[in-house]
Amino acid sequence: MNISYKHITIVLFCLCHAALAQVANYRVDNGNANQPNEVSIAINPQDPQNIVAASNLNYYYYSKDGGYTWTQDELRSSHGVHGDPCVIFDKNGHCFFGHLANPNVGEWLDRIVVQISKNGGESWSNGAGIGLNPRPSSNPGLRDQDKEWLAADRTNSQYQDNIYMSWTEFDVYGSHNPSDSSRIRFSRSTDHGETWSDAFTISDKGGNCLDGDETTEGAVPSVGPAGEVYIAWSGPEGIMFDRSFDGGQTFGTDIHITLHEGGWAQYVWGINRCNGMPVTACDISDSQFRGNVYILWSDERNGDIDVFMTRSEDRGTTWSTAVKVNNDNSGRDQFFPWFTVDPSTGIIYAIFYDRRNTTAEDTDVYMATSYDGGRTFTDRQISDTSFHPWNSVFFGDYINISAFNGVVHPIWMRMDSGHMTLYTAVIKDSLATSVTSRLLIPQSIILEANYPNPFNPETSIPLTLHTAQHVNLTIYNSKGQQIKVLIDELLMPGEHKIAWNARGQPSGVYLIKLTSDKHTILRKCVLSR
Repeated sequence: MNISYKHITIVLFCLCHAALAQVANYRVDNGNANQPNEVSIAINPQDPQNIVAASNLNYYYYSKDGGYTWTQDELRSSHGVHGDPCVIFDKNGHCFFGHLANPNVGEWLDRIVVQISKNGGESWSNGAGIGLNPRPSSNPGLRDQDKEWLAADRTNSQYQDNIYMSWTEFDVYGSHNPSDSSRIRFSRSTDHGETWSDAFTISDKGGNCLDGDETTEGAVPSVGPAGEVYIAWSGPEGIMFDRSFDGGQTFGTDIHITLHEGGWAQYVWGINRCNGMPVTACDISDSQFRGNVYILWSDERNGDIDVFMTRSEDRGTTWSTAVKVNNDNSGRDQFFPWFTVDPSTGIIYAIFYDRRNTTAEDTDVYMATSYDGGRTFTDRQISDTSFHPWNSVFFGDYINISAFNGVVHPIWMRMDSGHMTLYTAVIKDSLATSVTSRLLIPQSIILEANYPNPFNPETSIPLTLHTAQHVNLTIYNSKGQQIKVLIDELLMPGEHKIAWNARGQPSGVYLIKLTSDKHTILRKCVLSR
């Protein structure tokens, strides 16, 4: 069996603009927010009409009509609310708001705070403080906790409902002392965000404390279909990656992904500070790319600033060469990238600022889409008009995007006459419905990634049946030649683990093909001698 993406890519290229009709922009803030920036957005999986957003320093917004109209309010906590907002939903429809602290009693940035809303963003708990960590007695005080992000396990794994958070810890924020360093920290909650584990360091090598290219920053966690936890960040050696296969209890040795050419702290005309830090996400849908891990970032390897993506099909062990996401060759900058993988379809959507069609500092907003697992992208402008940022006004560090069931909600800041405002769009991807509508039907069978992977010579292939059905599980090599039929029989409902011993087979990539009464599912695995 041979799998080719050539014809799929051609069809998708032709259909993309028809699938994504003219985009209308909708104002999120009500005009009373003071220069809102660093925006985050999340869709409630239990009620996709309910969307929650946040911005610096302490604003939150919620919509109950699918993102067309919004209510704005200010978040409060006894721990203080001091920016870097991140909002996510868990599978139960509970919303989590992570941010920095500035308590009345205590130190600025002394902890990360996570607050919970169980009514779609209308009201919030006081929140839990995470990451308090004293400095040595020779330098009394608390280490500084910064740039956090959250992820929820929305799978059916044994770790379902866990909430994860990673961030940067500074010995002393902004310190020039070479004995002070930064590192990536991690914590998890196993009780729906009410309490959190003691924080621990996952980065094997630290950076300095100057909040620049030589600092370890940009840790965005994501969750795989079997509950794996994946995190990438940038630092002195470039983009690094680590993973956990036990629900965030332990992590492994850092894996170097790529050099971050020009560093993550980038200079863009008119932008007070520009962040090209990596973002990590994983496909948990039932698409053929289920289990793929993706990392998106921007850098200067082409001279100007472009957006790039790499992917792993073996749970982060090996990575593809970087693919340029923006399709222009203008020499103009694309910056502030973020992306999401639709958990229902596996389609990738990325957002970034773009200057290909403007002059000087004038800026547009673009969205890029990949229907073939990050191999190719098509992109288009989604802001209705350009805007002009002022270098004297802080623009924040990121914009954001979320998608669910083929409906995409990007969010971004724009500046007009020195005044910052927030906008979103409601993008209904008709191509997602036509190509992947079968994925929206409740699954009667789930094929998980094999473990271990890579393996030598034995691996286990987990699958779950919700109804009794005839199942054929067959292995093919990279040439499409059939290697072995593992099972071809009627299986009862429940969890099954099918063993494959590849003794006698050469190293390489193999394809696991599951065929049942209603489904055909493909997974890749790697035999490494």
